[in-house]
This record gives sequence, C-alpha cells and structure tokens, in this order.
Amino acid sequence: MATQADEPVFFQRQDRLSLTEARYFQDLLYRTIKIGTELEFALPKGVRREDFQPGVEKLLCPSKNMNRLGRLGVYDVIKEHCGVEIQIIGRHPHWEALCKQYRLAVMPLLEQGIRMRPTCGLHYHLLGIGLAEAVPEIILANLWNMARKFAPGLKYITSGGDSMQALCRRRQHNAHWEFMRQSPLSRNMRQIQDHLKNSMAVPEHQNFFNLEHVRFDDVGGIRNFHIEFRFADGDLAPVSITAKTFLFLAMLLKAVEISKFGLLHAGKIQEWNRKKELMNMISNNEGKLATSDTSDITPAILDEYRNNASEMLSFLKSIFIILDNPAEIILQELCQYPISLRRIRGDGWTKIEEDLYQQVLPLSSYDEVDQKIIKVIELGLMQEASDMEEWFKRAAIRAGVPVKIVRERIKGYNFREPVWNAKLGRMVFLK
Repeated sequence: MATQADEPVFFQRQDRLSLTEARYFQDLLYRTIKIGTELEFALPKGVRREDFQPGVEKLLCPSKNMNRLGRLGVYDVIKEHCGVEIQIIGRHPHWEALCKQYRLAVMPLLEQGIRMRPTCGLHYHLLGIGLAEAVPEIILANLWNMARKFAPGLKYITSGGDSMQALCRRRQHNAHWEFMRQSPLSRNMRQIQDHLKNSMAVPEHQNFFNLEHVRFDDVGGIRNFHIEFRFADGDLAPVSITAKTFLFLAMLLKAVEISKFGLLHAGKIQEWNRKKELMNMISNNEGKLATSDTSDITPAILDEYRNNASEMLSFLKSIFIILDNPAEIILQELCQYPISLRRIRGDGWTKIEEDLYQQVLPLSSYDEVDQKIIKVIELGLMQEASDMEEWFKRAAIRAGVPVKIVRERIKGYNFREPVWNAKLGRMVFLK
C-alpha cells in the first residue's frame, strides 16, 4: 500500500519568495555555484611524509591558483594532522567530469597504499562569491533548517568509520551542538553567524555547518555565498564523493524551491528531541582517540538514521529529477549501507567503488544506425513531415533500416527526451 509523507510545516515570513523569484534564484545558483572539497587521507603504513608527499604533488599537479583548474582541478597538497589534505578547486558540478577527476586523483594513490584514519574528514565548500546580486536570506535560513531537520541522516549517510562502536569521527571538528540550538525562527542568519563567531562552546570554523565565510550586505542579503559542510567523514571512493557533491547541491536548490512557502520547520518538539538524541549518539567526544563512541546504536536505532536519510532523499526528489544524473541512485545505496557499514563488513576502498559504480547503468554504446538517427534529429535534416508516421518512414530510409528499428532506437534515447514537434514537422530532443 502506498504511504503518504507527512506534509512539511512552514512558518510564514514576509520575505518568502514569489514563484518568479524562486525560479530565478534556483536557475542563478544552479548555474553559478561551484563546489570544492578538502579531501584528507593518511599516509601508507611505514612511509614518511617527506618521502611520500612530493610524489602526490607530482601526480596531482596543483595549480596554486584558484582561477586555474590545472590537470586535475587541485589547488594544493598540504600537510594535515591525519596525513595529507588535497584541496580541490570549486567547479560547477557535472557527474562525468567529477567522477573522472576524483578517480584520476584518488585511485593511483590507493594503489600506493593511502589509508583512511578516524581523524580524516571530507569538507564540502559551496561557493557563490562574486554574484551580481545578493542572495535572499530566507534561502540560507531554509538550507540551515533543512540540514537541522535531516542532521541524523546526513551524519549517518556520510559516516566512514570501520567499527559499530565507532561509526564516525569525533564531534570535535564538526560539532553539532550550536548548529542544533540556533534557529532562524528566533534569529536571522547574520545574528546566528555572530553567535557562532563568539561562541565559547564550539570554535567558529569547527561547526557542523560553517558560516564563517558568508558575507551579508546592509539589509541582510548574502553578498558572498560561501558555506562549508564539515561533517562528512573521509572518503576514498570517487563515485561516493561525487554523489555527495550533488546531495549538497540538491539541498541548496531545494532551499530555494521551498522559500516560496516560508521557513521550513525543523521538527516538532518530541521529534526534535529525538533528533538531538540521535545526533549525540552518533557524534560525540566520548570515544577512543579520534572516534565517536557509537556503542549505544542498536540495529533498531540504526534504522532511525536510515529512515531520516531516506526521508531527506524523498524530500529532495524534485531536484534530483532536474539534475538528471545517477547521484540519487548512489545516495540511495549509501542510505542503506553508507561507507561505514561497508568498511565494517570488510570491504576495501576499491571494492566499495566498484560496488557503487555497478549501480549506475552506463549508457549503451551507439552503432552506426544510432549515429544516423541522432544526426537527423539534432541537425533537423528532415522537416515539415505531414505527421510522425511520415517522419519515421523517411528516417528509416535514411538510416537504411525498417521503421520498427527506428522506433525502438528512439525509445532508447529517453534520457534526451525525444518528442514530436508538429509545428516543425519533425522529432526534436528536449535535452
């Protein structure tokens, strides 16, 4: 039996976006937001940094220039407390380009024995610096509350530990305490940023959701849009890193979409208290060394994290449809078995990458017939057919195959959304 999701609750605000404004800012941010990462890993066992890091730099060719991607889009390779950090320049997310980039950067290093230790993190930076106009504050407020609403699922789906007693790293450098406490219902985002800057509980740059780089204009709009999600654990599976990039992009675009309705409610009191308990169980400073103590998490409680992550992906569905790439498929896999649970069952990084990538159906290779049909459609070589039947017959003659084959092949191009345009008298691709 089909189930109906609970309707999200919104607080009414005077600054909620109109339909036109929401469309505009969603399109603007999709086109302009760049996403970069800080990817940390540990050195191979028994290897000294001074012997290993020069080889990493030679492989990755860091540009040392944020405006020049270089061969692999790497800005710099630096010393990190856990080993080495690769700073990836922000770029507009594209599925194939990112997968290729992270594979070329990470897979050769895995072959050399790099490791993941509990101190290693993976930080995602969403950058919209230099936009021609300020981003409305309600968009950032909705992104903040969306992250609070789905915080347990976010922490779970990005967990990377190798033990049920240590599902992720310590709270220390990605603390959720202040993040969960600060509501944009009672304070605006500039006031929340000021509070985080002056907090004695959590250093500003170590917040779960880091706002330190955001700059506001005189009326509260966001002049420099630069946020950092710090909570993801270290990850050395390129397809997983790429899918999480699109998770954060989807969250931002969804924040714009829902800003038509007001401010998203992060959770009613009983539900909210349970989310805080779940966050404290999965992210704390009570474990050994650099790990969080997750020994209280039972299989039943694990399902609570899984359900929250699943609810989040369902909430973001409309955006994943727009993005039209395999990220959602990979995220659904990580929802069931995040990196942590895969490592706990003994999977190595190469196997994790292979298992996840197998979930993405590659586009079937095109033969000469496909090339002829696609060429006819893209170049508009046959126009003003009286109807679709006439067009199919003419296309079949041109491709040298029966009409039945043309119909079957065009059905296989569904990712391009081929449709009949009666005005032009020909088939066209919508994508």
